[in-house]
Amino acid sequence: MKKISLKRFSRLSWGMGMLVVLIMTGSCTTVKKGQIVNDNVQPVLTTPLSPNDSKRFSYFFLEAERQQLLGNYTAAYDLLQHCLDINPDAAEVHFALASYHSEMNENNAMLSAMEKAAALRPDNDMYLETLAQAYVKTHDYDKATEAFERLAHNNPMRVDVLSMLLSLYQVTGKQDKMIKTLDRMETIEGSNEDITLSKMQVYSMLGDKKQEFNELKSLARQHPNDYKYRVMMGNWLLKNGKEKEALEEYNAVLKKEPDNIMAQLSMMDYYRAQHQDSLAKAQMESLLVSPHTENESKLLLMRQFVSEIESSGGDSTEVLNLFNKILSLPQPNADMAQLAAAYKSLKKMPDSVLVKAHEKVLELEPDNVGSRLELLQMAWHDEDFNRVVSLSKPGVEYRPDNIWFYYFLGLAYFRQDKSDLALSTFQKGVAQVNEESSKDIVSDFYAIIGDILHEKGLNGKAYEAYDSCLQWKPDNISCLNNYAYYLSVENKDLAKAEQMSYRTVKAEPNNSTYLDTYAWILFKQQRFAEAKIYIDQALAADSTVSDVIIEHAGDIYMMNGNTEEALSFWKKALQQGEGSKALLQKKIRLKKYIDEEEK
Repeated sequence: MKKISLKRFSRLSWGMGMLVVLIMTGSCTTVKKGQIVNDNVQPVLTTPLSPNDSKRFSYFFLEAERQQLLGNYTAAYDLLQHCLDINPDAAEVHFALASYHSEMNENNAMLSAMEKAAALRPDNDMYLETLAQAYVKTHDYDKATEAFERLAHNNPMRVDVLSMLLSLYQVTGKQDKMIKTLDRMETIEGSNEDITLSKMQVYSMLGDKKQEFNELKSLARQHPNDYKYRVMMGNWLLKNGKEKEALEEYNAVLKKEPDNIMAQLSMMDYYRAQHQDSLAKAQMESLLVSPHTENESKLLLMRQFVSEIESSGGDSTEVLNLFNKILSLPQPNADMAQLAAAYKSLKKMPDSVLVKAHEKVLELEPDNVGSRLELLQMAWHDEDFNRVVSLSKPGVEYRPDNIWFYYFLGLAYFRQDKSDLALSTFQKGVAQVNEESSKDIVSDFYAIIGDILHEKGLNGKAYEAYDSCLQWKPDNISCLNNYAYYLSVENKDLAKAEQMSYRTVKAEPNNSTYLDTYAWILFKQQRFAEAKIYIDQALAADSTVSDVIIEHAGDIYMMNGNTEEALSFWKKALQQGEGSKALLQKKIRLKKYIDEEEK
């Protein structure tokens, strides 16, 4: 007896549970994916079982079910095989075994078991349908077709079976069978657009133009008040070179319904086919400004027009004029305005033009995130912080979950020296952070919060904010520099400060500010020779260094024994800077370094 491995089964494709009920009740039930279909037909047996064998069969089948539920698939498989020893003609056992063969990818054995089950119970549609699907899975389309035809014969009202047959006949290239199948579907469902179009497609494949058109004409006759079918007739005629007849159909529809958008669109295609470009363009403009044209159709037309102008090298002025004409009319939403803004951006038009375009979008859709952010970036570039504030505030109100608006608003307040408002804004922004938020932005939030808190003398809370910043983005260079420098000023955690500062120097080796911070931390650690190396690099990196860096240079040079150079740096810092003049004057007078705390 064949043994199967327990590891091969995570679950079975076909269940056995209700098959047990069959054996106990004498009825025949088929099972597929846990779905029970009881057709109340007695199993067809070649040799009737004795009462004793019937009881034995029921016992082992029940036990097979129990073992399967326990996950003991090998035992269940063996018990099913034993059931076949008792009754080789038990269709339900062959059906159950097929699932095991399917799980082990034994297609031949699976098909054999399913064929046996279906042969033993030809009246069982579930067995037959499962077999048909198995044939499809193994790409045996001829046998699959035969099985589905039998199933359709047993269930003449099942449109889903006919749909499967239609697909099979298409795969096997049997167009005549496709037509007959569509006729059967039409008998059940009645004539409808989907069936007619499918028939037309088949007749087109057969090259039968006359019958293809007759199908469409028949549909139009059945729905005389639905003019779309007459338009479809016109489209077919136009496509097949019968422009005069096509025009007659379009005019007939427009006479009944002058605002019929489908007919007007087809008229535009007709004009293009006749190379009457001016009429085609006029028709398109009429559609674009018509209140009866759906917005989606307008957008499609406008995109098509833009594409044609771009591909032909036409003048963008023509496109802009048409956009202006459309947007001067009431709009259902901001879609057309967005398309206009996108086009103007594509053409790299001046910011003044882009500003008006995005303002139009916001006029129609104030909660539009894209246009508001575009306007914010342009305002920020111009350093128009008042405008940044006026744009950001509504953004926060309309989209409180969007952290970008808090970012711009907080930065604008920060640049306006409104630190309390900036701090409050950033803290509100942090409250909106989630797993999908940009790590860079969240990191910057905390970095600026730290800077503001430090300005307020809340150093402990500032360092907590910096720590949060570095959790979101460990390589936030600006935060690392500030954090390290403030620690050095307080003369605390200098080892930590040095590690952070060194990372900034490695990241930007020519940044005078970062080089100065690192040099100053080394100075605080009394590593004066090393500090001189980095302060020299800071001075060389920028010809216009700050008075703070120059003063640091004087301090470092003095502690390296270079008194004259140190005095020169201090005098230069005193002349250039607005810092602690008294301390600098004292250093110069005493010709010695004086710590800030000693002054």
